[in-house]
Amino acid sequence: MKKLVILSGAGMSAESGLPTFRDMGGIWEKYDVTQVASPEAWQSNPELVLRFYNERRKKLFESKPNIGHEIIAGLEDSFDVHIVTQNVDDLHEQAGSKKVLHLHGELKKVRSTSNPELVYELDHWELKMGDLCDEGSQLRPHIVWFGESVDAIYNAMKIVESAEIFVVVGTSLNVYPAAGLLSYVPSGVPIFVIDPGQPNINSPNVTVIKEKASVGLKKLKDIL
Repeated sequence: MKKLVILSGAGMSAESGLPTFRDMGGIWEKYDVTQVASPEAWQSNPELVLRFYNERRKKLFESKPNIGHEIIAGLEDSFDVHIVTQNVDDLHEQAGSKKVLHLHGELKKVRSTSNPELVYELDHWELKMGDLCDEGSQLRPHIVWFGESVDAIYNAMKIVESAEIFVVVGTSLNVYPAAGLLSYVPSGVPIFVIDPGQPNINSPNVTVIKEKASVGLKKLKDIL
């Protein structure tokens, strides 16, 4: 089987009703994202940070994979599919995809503030002050915040370097370091970009499918 590597972003999950990080409505419009998604924010107002992620997590527990997620999962019948995602939801996994690397963490997981190796999966949406790890420290979202290193990027580079087909869906390729993964695609490998707008890409061997994720993935499936 050919190795098909997919880089997915927020547009992948938007059709499941999950707002993008910068499009949260209501109270979140009052805050810059760095005020709820940075180590400094956690130090100064952990209750607000927890509230922000609880709201997002609650929405995720109410959401289901869309047809785009299902198409990608179905491609495993014909390809060795590896997903590198900027998304913190688990909709790829819910749809049945088996090889998913999360660059920015996972919303349904939390970790110890004193020992980052202690990671736990939540079966409910609410994380509260006083929820502790096995070593007695407060639990925090298992998310890569602004100012924190994206450690998974190194594994992502290795995955992309071995791609025989590379697909970009749901991301405008403006956010680094994820956008930089494009430079690790081997020379001559076909690249497919699914984006209804103007993706930030200037590489050879690129086919742009100007559609939203689900429609574009249907067309990609026919091409492949």
